[in-house]
Amino acid sequence: MNYTGANPATKAIAVIPARYKSTRLPGKPLLPILGRPLVLWVVDRALAARNVARAIVATDDRRILEAVTSAGFEAMMTRSDHASGTDRVAEVAQSLPDAEIIVNVQGDEPLISPQTIDRAIEALTETDTGKVEIATTCEPISDRADIINLAVVKVVTDKNGRALYFSRAPIPYPHEAVRRHGSLKAALENEKELVSCFRKHTGLYVYRRDFLLEYTSWPQSALERGEGLEQLRALEQGATIKVVEAASSSIGVDTMEDLERVRAIMESEVTMTAR
Repeated sequence: MNYTGANPATKAIAVIPARYKSTRLPGKPLLPILGRPLVLWVVDRALAARNVARAIVATDDRRILEAVTSAGFEAMMTRSDHASGTDRVAEVAQSLPDAEIIVNVQGDEPLISPQTIDRAIEALTETDTGKVEIATTCEPISDRADIINLAVVKVVTDKNGRALYFSRAPIPYPHEAVRRHGSLKAALENEKELVSCFRKHTGLYVYRRDFLLEYTSWPQSALERGEGLEQLRALEQGATIKVVEAASSSIGVDTMEDLERVRAIMESEVTMTAR
């Protein structure tokens, strides 16, 4: 069986970091969805993107490696002491000298749209964007609670879609509305249109391989340490990050509740297809 992507002529390779020792949901790459490990659904989605030639699961656990390879997909063992998924992706990229574009697809997003992956790749490679080192994605925020939730990362961009800043705090901060209503929560409740000003950053990244290797060699920056967001390291160094809107929303599986939501959605999709 051939598990190369839809467009094997491209140089884009998806690398999917997958750790077994998740803090909130241990072993989540192997948790079953419709009878298959979660991580295999992520591989399916990555390979369905027309600009992806290969998908490689990067893991530090032999159980994940065996689950992926026994299904006929590619996987690679990496060091266990990486500080982030990006570092794990870079280790794999180091072994791929012919790769031009590396796509970091989060290993806990079995609902990620192949069209979203393609949009991000094209944002990096299209000629009219000028010099772009990283492309990433965002989604509209519809739930007011997400604006205040520090676990939800927000992004603001310039008129050309280049990232100005990422933060866990509510940005852009609606100063005048808060002044009128006394608090951010009250402002959001009373002025419903404020929600449309916010964008949620989602964790898909596309890099030029050479830049990825350079970027992961830099020390942590002050903003990165303060916000707990590694993409700020690139911004502080003057890199350009292009932000494009996701083709559809996705769900990162961090908790059992997230997993049950994803299972319900995918079971519903299967039922609809069977009709």
